[in-house]
Amino acid sequence: MPNFAANLSFLYPDLPFLDRFAAAARDGFDAVEFLFPYAFDARDVKARLDDHGLKPVLFNVSPGDWDGGERGLAARPGHEARFRAAVEEALAYAQVLGCPRLHVMAGLKEADTARQHAVYAENLAWAASLAAPLGIDLLLEAINPRDMPGYLISRQQEAHDAAAATGAPNVKVQFDLYHCQIVEGDLITKLRGYLPGGRVGHLQIAGVPSRQEPDTGELALDHLLAEIDATGYTGHVGCEYRPRGDTSAGLAWLRRYRASAGS
Repeated sequence: MPNFAANLSFLYPDLPFLDRFAAAARDGFDAVEFLFPYAFDARDVKARLDDHGLKPVLFNVSPGDWDGGERGLAARPGHEARFRAAVEEALAYAQVLGCPRLHVMAGLKEADTARQHAVYAENLAWAASLAAPLGIDLLLEAINPRDMPGYLISRQQEAHDAAAATGAPNVKVQFDLYHCQIVEGDLITKLRGYLPGGRVGHLQIAGVPSRQEPDTGELALDHLLAEIDATGYTGHVGCEYRPRGDTSAGLAWLRRYRASAGS
């Protein structure tokens, strides 16, 4: 059965961030992910993880000025110093938290996308050289243009190509089934094609098109989870969706799945 992680930036939105750890543990999660922890002292976040027996599996390198419209720094020529500072900050947090993966956002398309991809590869290779001795993987995600218009990479092969261009084995792909279904679909074929190669470091799920519970909308959730198991994937599946109402009540899909899987 896949290992599920609660995304605490999306789930339990009625609670303050630091209180969401206890809620996730009560609902049976043993792993969590989140977007940007930098508004909190890393030691405070670590205390919540330890208090509730949770392991962190993923968070994001700072994307720059999110409220100002920035969506990543890794592929932005002229912003190399800002990118390096953001990576160093994220690695410091990851060491305190014991988190093995960081999502590195590319940024929005600019006029010279060829130059952006070259900078992307250079920046990622530099970051990977810092992360590797710490046992940390860097992840790249293809994001659909409806949720994030103008993002540099939107297709799975683009993410795999960008990871390969770095030449670094610890640069991997964050395969979000929600984004993939919106852009290109054919999820079963893509799971079969990409997961056995070892380049996918993390999966995420949400219902399509609403980005609510993953058993809503057009995805055949049980079939997809069975296929993930069949590929031999042993990583985590992040629950990165917006609950329709109470998060715990909305986890009926997970309780049903665990019961049917005999866990």
